[in-house]
Amino acid sequence: MRALALALAATMTASCGASLMKLPAGPGTAAPDAAEALAHASVRACGVRTLTAEIGVSGSAAGHRLSGRLMAGIAAPASARLEAVAPFGQPLFIFVASGNDATLLLPRDNRLLEHGRPDEVLEAVAGVPLGASVLREIMTGCPSDAAPDSLHARAFGADWRVVPTHHDGEVYLHREQPGAPWRLAALTARTDSGRRWRADYGDFQNDLARTIRLTSDGPPPFDLRLALSQLEINVALDADVFRVQAPRGADPITLEELRQSGPLASDSPPKARRTRGGSAPLHAR
Repeated sequence: MRALALALAATMTASCGASLMKLPAGPGTAAPDAAEALAHASVRACGVRTLTAEIGVSGSAAGHRLSGRLMAGIAAPASARLEAVAPFGQPLFIFVASGNDATLLLPRDNRLLEHGRPDEVLEAVAGVPLGASVLREIMTGCPSDAAPDSLHARAFGADWRVVPTHHDGEVYLHREQPGAPWRLAALTARTDSGRRWRADYGDFQNDLARTIRLTSDGPPPFDLRLALSQLEINVALDADVFRVQAPRGADPITLEELRQSGPLASDSPPKARRTRGGSAPLHAR
């Protein structure tokens, strides 16, 4: 676990530093073209059934600086796999989720957490309380629960449209000038625990964003920049991609142990826990 903490560079920080994009706010005006704008902006993203990518991660979560690389795979409707790649040797962690069931493997410590809630497990290991379906929505930029026919869709001038979602969120659409294509600028929503998150999109290639700024309120907040590369869209992903084969002799780890002594634990000394090889507690340095 200590290797995981060190590789994630767990040191105190405030945020990524750069200011967020300024989004329009207020009542706006009626937006009768909102459904058309949303369809144009999301047609490519919402056609993504599977996606694999390498993701460069930088920023902060739970008061710790994070910097590293993930290998990611997602599939509709709600399957995800994230591997935290180390500079050498085994992955730092492997997270898989299907629906509301998640497994986390810490290969270097031979520890395994099974049948957890995806948002709780990912928050404990990476500071981001998001489930598999939300990860898919964020990575593809497909706002699956938008309500473009709602009377509450709003226009801000000629180049901004704001569309509400069914889960207390909003979809922000922008174009550079009248007649230019609409693009997804940002998504907002709430987690099951009530924390509001926001994803800002940029560096579009073939109508898919290559950079995503993911932020939230707290406590504790997160502020992460995701740089996607090596994208492969709609390739066949076997069901085994979203399973973890438990290694021989793997020790179970509980969600509470991961919270208390994992890489994003507080600086206060965690409860000591004996491992098979000794008495060192698992905690971040």
